[in-house]
Amino acid sequence: MNLISPFALWWLLLAVPVVVFYVLKIRLKRVPVSTVIFWRQIFDEKKPRSLWQRLRHLVSLLVQLALLAMLVAALAEPFFSWEAAGARRVVLVVDNSASMAATDVAPSRLERAKEEAAAVIRGLRPRDELAIVAVSPQPRVVCGLTGHHRTLLDALAGIPQTDGPSPLAAAAAVARRLAADTDGGGKEPQVVVVTDGCGEAAPAAADVRVVAVGEKVGNVGITRFQARRSTLDPIGYEVLIEVANQSDDPTGDFRLVLKLNDHPLDVVPLNLPPNGKWSKTIDSTTADGGRLTAELVVKGEKGDAPYPDALAADNTAVAVLPKREPMPVHLHSPAGNWFLENVLRANPLVNLTVGKQLADAPPPGAVVVYHREVPKTLPPGNVLVIDPANGCDLWAVGDKLANPIVTQQDKDSPVMAHVRLDNVLMPEAHKLTFTPAAGKPRVLAGVVTGDPVFAQIDRPSGPVVVLTVDLDKGELPFRTAFPILATNALALFAGGAGELREAVATGATADVNLPATGQAFELVSPDGSVRKLPAGAAKATAGPFDRCGVWAVTADGKPIEEVAVNLMNRAESDLRPTAPEAPPATAADAGLTSGLLGRPVWWYLTAAGFLLVALEWYLYQRRWIS
Repeated sequence: MNLISPFALWWLLLAVPVVVFYVLKIRLKRVPVSTVIFWRQIFDEKKPRSLWQRLRHLVSLLVQLALLAMLVAALAEPFFSWEAAGARRVVLVVDNSASMAATDVAPSRLERAKEEAAAVIRGLRPRDELAIVAVSPQPRVVCGLTGHHRTLLDALAGIPQTDGPSPLAAAAAVARRLAADTDGGGKEPQVVVVTDGCGEAAPAAADVRVVAVGEKVGNVGITRFQARRSTLDPIGYEVLIEVANQSDDPTGDFRLVLKLNDHPLDVVPLNLPPNGKWSKTIDSTTADGGRLTAELVVKGEKGDAPYPDALAADNTAVAVLPKREPMPVHLHSPAGNWFLENVLRANPLVNLTVGKQLADAPPPGAVVVYHREVPKTLPPGNVLVIDPANGCDLWAVGDKLANPIVTQQDKDSPVMAHVRLDNVLMPEAHKLTFTPAAGKPRVLAGVVTGDPVFAQIDRPSGPVVVLTVDLDKGELPFRTAFPILATNALALFAGGAGELREAVATGATADVNLPATGQAFELVSPDGSVRKLPAGAAKATAGPFDRCGVWAVTADGKPIEEVAVNLMNRAESDLRPTAPEAPPATAADAGLTSGLLGRPVWWYLTAAGFLLVALEWYLYQRRWIS
């Protein structure tokens, strides 16, 4: 037998004061009394002390010395050589992914998994070491290798429930590296995975032992939810929704409720067959932005209630719908043009003002549209020019083009989205010769001679879009391409922002643009927890997101950008284990607990010491020892 702390044996010196206190006799105090008659009578009646009575003090002394010896031996932590030879290095992998929030076992799968993991910790043999790895959203070591039970149990209790995926293969790889015997200690490596078997399956290997939690239950959830602004309708938007029934039974009747800022927009009744799914694209219009939510509800006796299944994380999904801001537009047209003016007025976001006199300075912040008459120097900002009759600082106007039929167009440009101008006649179109100040314009549409009739000039002060078409003589105003061109040009001037703010799945990351203000930026999760973002960067990577809901990037407490995060993971929503064979349901079934006989020697010595104290107390109360 060996000792871990042999210096603890010095505590045996406490036996000296124990013996001294038993040997010392109390010095009697002399007290004068009036008579000793009664004391003499008592002395005469007192019987001689027996051998046992003389040994009562000695037995008590031996009991105290035995207690001291047991406690000191426990402090020295003795162990046998076979205990060191059979020591293990265990890494406990705890699945805390979204599916572990299922309530098919009370109170949840994760809490049941923690109970089984705690049984593994309590079942550690002497000289064993154990580390804990949390799985979601990315494998993370929550406690390094140690044999201290309290430290391990506290770390286990601190593992949070997440809505992320379950990368069990990556977590098992991290666990193997932790369990590897790199220091030559000779300890047997072992990886224990506590999981429900949903999502990504645990790797099948000889050194990996799996403990399963949860039951095979069905689940209905929202597996896809995205919203974007329409590229055709300035105030329109589209919503893509997918709902899946991942069970072997039909769902029954329930409804999908779509809301914008808690105001109902649409209600869709659903009844899905076993293992079936439903998807739909819903179109609607509004200039307002905000949080768009979809929720599965059932109709009960007391009104609507959330869909009653084991997993709540996929019963609700959220998306951020950008708000459409009003756009001031100033039209300068000396002779006026009915087509152009009404195309601009048809846009519900446009606040249009019309002028016939060339203003010295256009309204601040407005998109300026010049029809025919163009100033010699175009003002800074967003400018749209239609049928220029004279030159300016960016181009010179030449002769009319012969046979100006469009034969080429830039299909990659957002201004040309959903537009086809092939073989469209552009009568009275003038030839433009661009000046060096225009740089290298982007030709959006050109005729057979190669001359541009529709071009985009990117200036540092703002883009310029020019269309050399006479609207009074051509057929373009009668085509659907004309209002689409105007809408696309206005969208270009708006910066193209707000078309799509993609909702991301849990476990993913997102790039967010940070304003150059020098402020400190924070990422606030739906539960209110805060993460710091790097300061001084124009772009930062946020995530990985481990909670469903809306995450906000803030500066001084004010939101700058919002990111919608949903489960959107069919593997996590499927609460039926993917393992072909059912693993053991408890740590005891897997042979991971050692029971009472697996305690270290110091534990038995401490227990024996307490039993000895109880025995001495009993004998003292019975007056067998003193």
